[in-house]
Amino acid sequence: MKISEPKISVGIVSALQIKFYLNGFFTDNNKNSFTGEQIAEFQNEKIFFRGNFLTELVLFPDSDDNSFDLFDVVIGIGFHWEREETQRFKGALKLIVENEQLTAINIIGVEGYLMSVISSEMSATASEELLKAHAVISRSWLLKPIMNDNRQQTTDNRRQTTNDRQQTTDDRQQTTDFSVVGALLSEHIIKWYERDAHINFDVCADDHCQRYQGITRATTQAVRKAIEETRGEVLMYDNEICDARFSKSCGGVSETFENCWAPVHYPYLSKIIDNPVDPDGYELDLTIEENAEKWIRNAPPAFCNTSDKKILAQVLNNYDQETTDFYRWKVEYNQRQISALIKRKSGVDFGEIIDLTPVKRGESGRLIELKIVGTKQSIIVGKELEIRKWLSDSHLYSSAFVIDKYDIVEEIPQKFVLTGAGWGHGV
Repeated sequence: MKISEPKISVGIVSALQIKFYLNGFFTDNNKNSFTGEQIAEFQNEKIFFRGNFLTELVLFPDSDDNSFDLFDVVIGIGFHWEREETQRFKGALKLIVENEQLTAINIIGVEGYLMSVISSEMSATASEELLKAHAVISRSWLLKPIMNDNRQQTTDNRRQTTNDRQQTTDDRQQTTDFSVVGALLSEHIIKWYERDAHINFDVCADDHCQRYQGITRATTQAVRKAIEETRGEVLMYDNEICDARFSKSCGGVSETFENCWAPVHYPYLSKIIDNPVDPDGYELDLTIEENAEKWIRNAPPAFCNTSDKKILAQVLNNYDQETTDFYRWKVEYNQRQISALIKRKSGVDFGEIIDLTPVKRGESGRLIELKIVGTKQSIIVGKELEIRKWLSDSHLYSSAFVIDKYDIVEEIPQKFVLTGAGWGHGV
């Protein structure tokens, strides 16, 4: 199916002060013209720009060839490759006040947006068919909430998410109150994160949505060709655009949508074995603990089970190639580290950590619910991203892991080892 090209808004960076450089002339809604280096600041609940206090600032390029540079843009937020960059963008620049600071937003056509996404999510040197496939997937993911006319549903979901978060906060406060007197209390904290958290723009520019780094990433003629040859093409199912999720490495088996996000089943986001045939010697119902444990502790054949540097360099950008153990990986914590880490990331004082117990696994072996048992209290946490957040300073590569405990002293393990599979949510 082909559709006409809409424009979208992409949230790039938020800060008290935003520095940018206009390459060419840009004009605001009052026909004022600007070029060169600029600074906007958050002052008195407004945007302070060029001696004026504004509620909003939109700068439109006088020519399609003009661009703007944003300084100190953080990429990989919360992940192990987090860093700052100066990035260059085509299209219009919009500044708004949001959460007691300024947010810079890029307004651009869908196809121009995708030109950057393809070169940011993967290497611009990838093969032609892979680039074209990624273009269709990324376009579908982007346009599903825009073109399927489900804004009301999104609003309802956001309202429900807000209610769920408030309940979680209330439950956590109750837990904290009980822990003061040393009571042992078991509860659930189940969260998932969706792009409808962004209420002032369509999508963000980082891994939470799709990586979008403007025209900073070196694109290629192959990328331009892939975008042009698939222009307007999306994946469809039952007369709706598909919610086309993707991740770095499934670890051998892909996950289902409902195990990572809202309890909605999409038949096209189902379990798939990442190999031409089922690997010998494995029971592939990975929701069963013993099957998942055997699968994760070994390295069955799979397309994503590769260390071929030529293939990885073709597909992954340079900072993604810094990670070499994405198919199978291992993380170790001593008791002091893991108890302090979980307390810091969850906001809950568990005391010393006695156990990490799998409660529920998804189709790929990813943990959907994990019980954390401490000397002060126990909590079941989910879904997969929340588990990954609690058990790492950034994020664990995935929630498909098994747990080993060592050096147990008076029922308190002195060391935990997590052995895991895959990188990302796996859908």
